[in-house]
Amino acid sequence: MYQVSRSTHSNTLTGWREWVSLPDLDVEWLKAKIDTGARTSSLHAFDIHEFERDGDAWVRFQVKPWQDSQEDAVVVECPVHDRRAVRSSSGHAQERLVVKLLIRLVDREVLAEVTLSNRDEMGFRMLIGREALRRGYVVDPARSFLGGRAPREARRRNRGRD
Repeated sequence: MYQVSRSTHSNTLTGWREWVSLPDLDVEWLKAKIDTGARTSSLHAFDIHEFERDGDAWVRFQVKPWQDSQEDAVVVECPVHDRRAVRSSSGHAQERLVVKLLIRLVDREVLAEVTLSNRDEMGFRMLIGREALRRGYVVDPARSFLGGRAPREARRRNRGRD
């Protein structure tokens, strides 16, 4: 007989897509896909430059929070946490930088490992992977935006309308 263990943390319900925020980056609204097929979370980043600060590896990059707009890009500097070979859904392997970012998802904050990649051609600026979700999230693939919708102005900007 199998024994079922009880969760030691909450089970926050999330849909297959959600509006998230990245508080440490001052990014208040970013549309993310909840992806249980991905181990690590991924963020659209561009103009990525590695540098050294006090003997440690750091990275400077920009984040565009809006899907169809170049506006409101945020310049970010943070320590490099790791480098990983990541295999895309098409099977192509690529080495990516990994940083740790605080993500606010459905009224909770989790510290997650996030790879930096060019997601310009993808439907979402961010993927939230299993490692972040295992900190107390349950995904309902039939639902969306259980954490609430971004304000109308943010949704319009995300569609490239001001």
